[in-house]
Order: sequence, then structure tokens, then C-alpha cells
Amino acid sequence: MVVRLIVGDDPVLVGEAVTSAIDDLVGNGDRSLMLELLTEMDYRNEDGLWESAKVLDAARTPPFLTDRRVVVVRHLSRFSRKDEYGPIVDLLGGSLDTTDLVLVWERGIEPKVDRMPALPKAVKEAAELAGAEVIQTAAPKGKAAGDWLRGQLASSTIHFDRSAVSAVEQLLGEDRSRVVGMVRTLEGALGEGAIATAADVATFGGEKGSTVPWALDDAVDKGDVAAALAILPRLIPYSGSPSDRNGSAFRLMAMLHKRYSNMLRLDGAGVRDEKEAALMLGMKGSPFPAKKAMQQSKKLGTEKLSRAIHLLAEADLDLRGTKDWPPELVIEVLVARLASLSRQ
Repeated sequence: MVVRLIVGDDPVLVGEAVTSAIDDLVGNGDRSLMLELLTEMDYRNEDGLWESAKVLDAARTPPFLTDRRVVVVRHLSRFSRKDEYGPIVDLLGGSLDTTDLVLVWERGIEPKVDRMPALPKAVKEAAELAGAEVIQTAAPKGKAAGDWLRGQLASSTIHFDRSAVSAVEQLLGEDRSRVVGMVRTLEGALGEGAIATAADVATFGGEKGSTVPWALDDAVDKGDVAAALAILPRLIPYSGSPSDRNGSAFRLMAMLHKRYSNMLRLDGAGVRDEKEAALMLGMKGSPFPAKKAMQQSKKLGTEKLSRAIHLLAEADLDLRGTKDWPPELVIEVLVARLASLSRQ
């Protein structure tokens, strides 16, 4: 049995640690058979109270059609009282050898709590006795903070020049944990092996406000990654309840998917003008959107359109839990990649 205890209050850093643990423990195995992911919604009983029965059942279920199971227990801080975390402590002393556990002590989602309960000493000690690797995800403070931040940049698939490193430090200030999302978005925008500059870091600027959805389409079609990313906070909430953020992300995903599906339908269809394009797409009263779809379809071509559909499908899975990123980060990376296709 392998046990990993992930502790943290930053959703991006925790998500990165969870994703890394799952990738490592599942490896090339079949996730549909090996992986069971539990969240706080699974811990509610009929009376609306939190109970650990589902966690115990999952951890003690033998594997089926595979040698091992990986059970990921999110939002474990819901069991912060001794009578609640007691069964978890007992479990760590006697889980199945064929089950690997990823325990995530993080803040709950609904209802939102103002402060994450501290990890009980008994839980930490039981995990350590079980041979657990304890992963603290919080960005360090003081002298070590700068080294940690630069280490995050150095481990990226892109290279940050001196001006970019300085720009990141100035932009983030004490909020260093944001660097993870920033790096992922820049990787999607620039591509592996690229050199990031201070100008690229500035793509995370932009003020919140109202805007129209087609402003995002225009920026993506032009390949203007900076403008596209600056528009996003005006279309989806970067704060608020998880349901609001997820709902907005899925609505924007649906809009993007419909647009690129229309482009794919027009690809090679032989339409001669926007009227024929509008007729084919069922936009009889709206020829202008059809014209833009036709123009962009020709600009991208079959190969890039296929790539765009693949990116949309991948992002849809990420929003549904394949990748442990906040919804706004999934959309940022997707939009950066789509815009990059238009400028290649």
C-alpha cells in the first residue's frame, strides 16, 4: 500500500499535487478500473451530515480486473473532529495492500468555510506510520519564497528570460502560488521550448468589466493571445462559488465548441459565399457569423481544425475532473492554445 497525504489551502497547488500523484500511481493503467475519486459530496449521509463510511468502503474494496486500486480522498478536512477522523486513523493502520491512498487535507467547497481546519496530529502521525509521503503544497514565505518561485519557473517547459522572471516577481508580489496557473497558461500560449519575455507575462493583465462574447472570437481568430486572455475575466467569474465558476466555464466551452464545429462542417464543403455558409449552418437570418466561420475555416485548414476539436475535447474532460485545475485555468489554457493555432 502506498499512501500520500497532500496538505494545502491553495486550490491550484493542491490540484497540481493531486494530478501528479494520480499520474504516478496509476501510470499506464486503466483509470476507469483503477481510480476512484471521492469528494465531499460523497460524504453526506441522508441527514446531511459528514461521515467517512464511503471512504472506508472505497479503501477496503478489492481491485477488479486490475492488480491495484488508487483511491483519492478529497476535502478530508470535513472530518476535523476526533470522532470524525478516528475511522480514517484506523484505516491507515489496516487498509488493503492492493489499495493506494491519496488523502487530501484541503478546504471544503459547499458550504464554503472561512478557514481550513488544521491537520490533526493523529492523522499525520498515522499517515507517517503507514509510510506516507506528506506533501505540503503551500508556497513558502520569507527567504525561501523567492527560490521556490524561481524553481517553479525553471521547471516549466518554456524558458523565462531575466525580464520575464522579474516581471513575474513584480506581478505576483506575495501571492506567489498564482505562478502555477500563470506558467500553465504561458506554456499553452507559447508552446514547449519557447522563450517567455516580460511582454508575455503582461498577457495576464487586463481589468474586469463587461464585454461581448464575440470580442473573444475576434481575439482568438487574430491569434492575439494577450487580448484573448485579457477578455476572459470579463466573461467568466474568477471568484465566487464553484458552481457559478464551473457553470460559466461550461457555457463558454459550449460556445467555443459550437463555433469550431461549424468551421469543421464548412471545411471542404465547397460553399462559395456567406449565404451558402449560413444556409448550411442554419443561420439564415445571421449571415455575418457564418461569413466569419467560413473565413476562419479556410484560414485554419483541416489539420488545425482537427487539432482545435481535440483541444476542446481535452478541456471538456479537464473541466469534468481529469485534471485538477480550477475551471478558469482550464479555459485560459484552452483559449491560449486556440489563439496560438491562428498565428502559426
